[in-house]
Amino acid sequence: MLSLSEHDFQRLYTYIKKNYGIDLSKKKQLIVSRLSNTLSSKGFKDFTAYVDEILSGRDPEMVTTMLNKLTTNYTYFLREEEHFQYFWDIILPDLEKKHAKDKNLAIWSAGCSSGEEPYTISMYLKEYFGSKAGQWDTRILATDISNKILSTAINATYNDESISALPSGWQRKYFIKAGKDSYSISPALKQNVIFRTFNLMDPIKFKRKFDLIFCRNVMIYFDQDTKDALVRRFYNATVPGGHLFIGHSEGLTKATCPYTYVKPAIYQKTGA
Repeated sequence: MLSLSEHDFQRLYTYIKKNYGIDLSKKKQLIVSRLSNTLSSKGFKDFTAYVDEILSGRDPEMVTTMLNKLTTNYTYFLREEEHFQYFWDIILPDLEKKHAKDKNLAIWSAGCSSGEEPYTISMYLKEYFGSKAGQWDTRILATDISNKILSTAINATYNDESISALPSGWQRKYFIKAGKDSYSISPALKQNVIFRTFNLMDPIKFKRKFDLIFCRNVMIYFDQDTKDALVRRFYNATVPGGHLFIGHSEGLTKATCPYTYVKPAIYQKTGA
């Protein structure tokens, strides 16, 4: 395994935090363990040359590969099911009333990883609206910083373990057998999710504000200042009455959070 000098470690984690908001200042061993094989496969003899290449910005794909290695993209369908139950019981009935005329919902899966989250949301929308689903525009915006992981999401093929938490009826309805232990998302569901590359450190300038933003298990990599700034941007991109869902392992600071706390990992933009 290659060694990482303190100087190169500082250069690398400073670059990552400045450009992507991810704080790895206490993760030196993680960086070494997850990137050593990548360096060897690319022909780098030491971290110095590798960090030089990363900082040069000449190879965006190399940066993407690094970020994929350093952040965990582990997820599965129906993760943190309590969120989806609240979505079904409270939020969807409210949105159905609010958008009775325009029949147009705005939902964002921010940091969508390999697609399980936005596809799960889409299943709930299809089930909730039932025979009326065709009358509604329920397309979900799903974004991630990594083109590679978005390719996986667009390909939409998953294994038995990933879909095991879903009701068996949903598995039959929304998946097509693709191999011995693999399943593909049905075309109708795939068409309901719009995937885009997006860095959460960038200004949020989408055409519409959102009724609901999912950003779960993403901010665990951010320091407090970065997290606070992102939550303010989310707040400004949320319609009054809209919601933000974060991961149960995350938390927002009461003193700096503009949203109103609803219940664990669920927040709402209250007021005008």
